[in-house]
Amino acid sequence: MEDITVEELKSRLDQKDQFIFIDVREEWEYEEDNLGADNIPLSHLPHQLTDLENKKNEEIIVHCRSGARSGNAKKFLESKGFSKVRNVLGGILAYRELEDE
Repeated sequence: MEDITVEELKSRLDQKDQFIFIDVREEWEYEEDNLGADNIPLSHLPHQLTDLENKKNEEIIVHCRSGARSGNAKKFLESKGFSKVRNVLGGILAYRELEDE
């Protein structure tokens, strides 16, 4: 599925749209700053698949610091049969830049 821009993500969050929202950064990064997503660090994702199993056909948006780890998370989830995974381009860094404009 097509990735998502920070502008689109902000709009969707503001509208309180329904989607699964996952932050794949480490816990300490999440504690410093987060967007309200569920925190599942990338290294824990394979062990949390059973928790997500019933959401394979729901839209899942993943983000990290800059978009690299969440890009890997997207590829991993797609390889496990998740069909609607979107990566936040630029991650939380780009999101915070958008807010500062």
